[in-house]
Amino acid sequence: MKRKPAFDENSKNRQLEEFRTDDSGKDLTTNQGLKVSDDEHSLKAGVRGPTLMEDFHFREKMTHFDHERIPERVVHARGYAAHGEFEVYESQSHLTKAKFLSEKGKKTPVFVRFSTVVGFRGSAETVRDARGFATKFYTEEGNYDLVANNIPVFFIQDAIKFPDLVHSIKPEPHNEMPQASGAHDTFWDFVANNQESAHMVMWLMSDRAVPRSFRMMDGFGVHAFRFINEEGKAHLVKFNWKSTLGVHSLVWDEAQKIAGKDPDFNRKDLYEAIEKGDYPEFELGVQIIAEEDEHKFDFDLLDATKIWPQEEVPIQMIGKMTLNRNVDNVFAETEQVAFHPGHVVPGIDFSNDPLLQGRLFSYTDTQLIRLGGPNFHEIPINRPVCPFHNNQRDGYNRMTINKGQVSYHNNSLAGNTPSPTSEADGGFSHYQEKVEGRKIRARSESFDDHFTQAAMFWNSMSDPEKKHIIEAFSFELGKCKEISIRKQVVDMFANADLKMSQQIAKNIGVEAPMSGVSIPEKTSPALSQENTIKTPMTRKVGILLAPDFNGEDLKQVLDSFKEKGVKHEIISEMQGILKGSDGTEMKVDETFSTTDPVLYDAIYAVGGPIINKKFAKEGARYIAEAFDHYKPVGATHEGKKWLHNSEMRKQPGVITGDDMGMFTDAFLEAIREHRHWKRNVG
Repeated sequence: MKRKPAFDENSKNRQLEEFRTDDSGKDLTTNQGLKVSDDEHSLKAGVRGPTLMEDFHFREKMTHFDHERIPERVVHARGYAAHGEFEVYESQSHLTKAKFLSEKGKKTPVFVRFSTVVGFRGSAETVRDARGFATKFYTEEGNYDLVANNIPVFFIQDAIKFPDLVHSIKPEPHNEMPQASGAHDTFWDFVANNQESAHMVMWLMSDRAVPRSFRMMDGFGVHAFRFINEEGKAHLVKFNWKSTLGVHSLVWDEAQKIAGKDPDFNRKDLYEAIEKGDYPEFELGVQIIAEEDEHKFDFDLLDATKIWPQEEVPIQMIGKMTLNRNVDNVFAETEQVAFHPGHVVPGIDFSNDPLLQGRLFSYTDTQLIRLGGPNFHEIPINRPVCPFHNNQRDGYNRMTINKGQVSYHNNSLAGNTPSPTSEADGGFSHYQEKVEGRKIRARSESFDDHFTQAAMFWNSMSDPEKKHIIEAFSFELGKCKEISIRKQVVDMFANADLKMSQQIAKNIGVEAPMSGVSIPEKTSPALSQENTIKTPMTRKVGILLAPDFNGEDLKQVLDSFKEKGVKHEIISEMQGILKGSDGTEMKVDETFSTTDPVLYDAIYAVGGPIINKKFAKEGARYIAEAFDHYKPVGATHEGKKWLHNSEMRKQPGVITGDDMGMFTDAFLEAIREHRHWKRNVG
């Protein structure tokens, strides 16, 4: 029997190369390869006559166009993706027999899709929502999919409730509003009447739900899985992706404005970072619990509405993923990729989490309708890099041309091949967990505590984060028309924190609750974004520049930016080239009408000696908006004139001065900090 070449990390790229095509410079043909002489006119009976049915070229072209769209995903419809590779730090063979984790330095190609959950495919990307973080590992043993979110818990504990959750948070069916938002009655009615959602809702109202970038958010596998080693020893495991840039967010006013100014903000950020060589990196961490320790915690490890606090179950970093190549075609790759938590390899298995168990059915069922039948695994982006052989045949979009007369097992005509592989030789075998019990529709009492971890999340937040959570609840509930729903929700969250719920009640005009469940105060410092990694790398600064600027000083700042990995764009009144007083030339990247201060991490005002009223007005607006969003503001030379309010100059993160060395160091430190919450705004 012929053997395919051995696996290596470039095999997925080679495989995809077979399907890539560049049509530039080629002759126009039909899908059958027939060269076309005219693509401008349909075949007619005379120049003004009717179109003829025999025009096969017109019919092929129009039929294909009519069928170009496939059903969008019910959830996670709005997504963007990239290719990359995963490299293991040290062998994890003591925990799992998964080969892609077995050797130090071993590399595996990956494909990652980030997404919002609720909105339709054309919705804005900076809405308040959870984000999908799905990774396909193309391993030598088959594809492994880690289908994660940027929030480590979920709304529900049992998959049978998933349709109810999604129906509640989607646009209301009588008027199909609002789009990509939970700020309406049906969602909050669901929350109030399904209180297992309390912990997830706390995360959803936090800054985690409005990430600055796909590159600046973490990912979580949510469920408990199992690692199994060669000796058959099992451990429960949770997966954690950690961004090397830290976890950073937008402020709510900023997020809303970006949705209008640039609804593609997050995908553009990812695409441009990769094109510039600023490859996003995420470390993969695992939390490990021995099977015999499963019941030693004050929560159920299988409850998807609970985290395993890092202080109790430390995260062990086992490898790093680098995203280093954009897709060639969004539809062929990003839209047609099919993820499934049931795509596992030997050494990784499932737990009895009832939400995970339901997902193992749902994902395959979803791909069947979206991608036209059972052969979605043959689409290039979904094909494993290792050979696959079985007796499955036919169906829509079959690409494999199977040879031979046999397509069943057992058989004698083909020597009973393809044949199963023993577990010892790499065949997948489910973990032999002992399971006993009566058939019953019920939930373990260990899943009944809905508020302890919601309270822990609140207790772990910094003061600015708590303020944002209250503001988010107030906005979302303030959009609800039914006063009874507002009241139910504030009464519910009195069980997480009474003072919090009383403040929300005051903001939305309902009677404040007077009591809630008494919960022991517990914190997890790792939950606060105040404790994340902070770096100026890849931050984008908008530079306000006018003619006759000081070129020498600007060059010194830009050199420091480049050294620290800070990006910049020159903003002025008109496109073209600006000349400095010393002859320095700078290309204008954007004008005041083509960009906006909300699209930058910081604003640096340089200006020039002569500016008109429009320039002065726009410069002041850029400074004011960045200031109000707690962003770094820098000003030198004539740019200091825009800081008309002397009090503004004294505020944290506002850096001025003409000593360029001191200014640059202070400004870079302000950029590293990202937000300056102690600033007195408005």
